[in-house]
Amino acid sequence: MNRSTTAAAGDREQVHSRHDVSAADCAARPIFKDITSRWAALVITALQERPHRFAQLTARIGGVSEKMLTQTLRALTRNGLISRTATATVPVQVTYDLTDLGRDIAPRIRELVLWVNHHTSTIQAAQVAYDADMPEAPAVANSRR
Repeated sequence: MNRSTTAAAGDREQVHSRHDVSAADCAARPIFKDITSRWAALVITALQERPHRFAQLTARIGGVSEKMLTQTLRALTRNGLISRTATATVPVQVTYDLTDLGRDIAPRIRELVLWVNHHTSTIQAAQVAYDADMPEAPAVANSRR
């Protein structure tokens, strides 16, 4: 091995030992999963507008179950992206807001959401074309007999 090959291998090891979500054993991978889930992206986008209470988030994010919203809020709170503030009232009011870290990632997530919204028709057309070119799956073909 020449010196440049050794240096390149060393550089790859350094990148891998830092946080490379492509690596199966990377500590950042579960964080990446939490941040990039569909519900997390929608929660972060909603909280970028203003703080919300649980019921407001449920109403704002169509189709999310209370269980999934609860799990998403817990994951985002655990990862330091949102804060949870309980107000001592009857009943207790809980408000969710972005932390500084959440405010840092929010514009990037919002851009992704806007991109998907903008390109939905084009993507759906690609899906229809792809599905039309695919041969029928054997299990489906056999079930029609």
